[in-house]
Amino acid sequence: MSSSEDLSKSQVDRLGDRLRKGDISEADLRLLDVYRRSFGAAYEDVVGRIRNQLNLEPTGRPAKSTTSISDKLRRESIRLSQIQDIAGGRIVVLDIKHQDVVVEQLKTMFEKATAVDRREHQSHGYHAVHVIVSSGAKLIEIQVRTALQHQWAELSEKLSDVVDSAIKYGGGDEEVVSLLASTSEVMASVEGSEAVVQSVSITDILEGWPMDTPLPNDVVQQIGELEQMIQAHQEQVRHNKDRIVKLLNQIGEVIPRVKRRKDAVSD
Repeated sequence: MSSSEDLSKSQVDRLGDRLRKGDISEADLRLLDVYRRSFGAAYEDVVGRIRNQLNLEPTGRPAKSTTSISDKLRRESIRLSQIQDIAGGRIVVLDIKHQDVVVEQLKTMFEKATAVDRREHQSHGYHAVHVIVSSGAKLIEIQVRTALQHQWAELSEKLSDVVDSAIKYGGGDEEVVSLLASTSEVMASVEGSEAVVQSVSITDILEGWPMDTPLPNDVVQQIGELEQMIQAHQEQVRHNKDRIVKLLNQIGEVIPRVKRRKDAVSD
């Protein structure tokens, strides 16, 4: 069997059942590899369109690993043919304002694209927006993250690799899980405040005011006060974001020491 076009949906799902049970033969591994590689052309098409039309450079992987697929089948009530992130990419943007813009651009660019907003329906502290697009008959997942969301997710991945793989899904060491949850909550609060500040526009407030009519002095004073307030809030948001970045960096610096201790115990 040389291509996934030879695989029916039922064959794919039966393969998934065997992966879920851990009953994996060499033939099944070869079959899964064929299925995984069949997403390559669709992945390259999606990435190419994003690169050429949006001038963005997605990072990611053309195919999910065998271990990741097997773990997902065991963890979730899902069929192999239903997994939407066999292949996927990631776009990291500055903040929520840019995140919303890119999500809308992707939904416009790809017909029948769907978005899963994990900022509203977060998973164990993880925040992002996942946009599922299609190329041919293949589904490709594009994760759109802010820089803060990305740094938090990378930290969660590292802690899962070093401390306990269950941490990524809300299990494992309670202290670590609590730390991730608290930093996630603070991050969401700061980014929410940033989005509110960015939504305030003096231009919008003055919309409709005749161009050749001078503003009353009290209105000019109120606008000046509002500009000062916006500037103060922006500065506070920047300060809070810097504090979160510093905290995430400090946690990340501890991970190598945790790994060395873990390796020493294993030896």
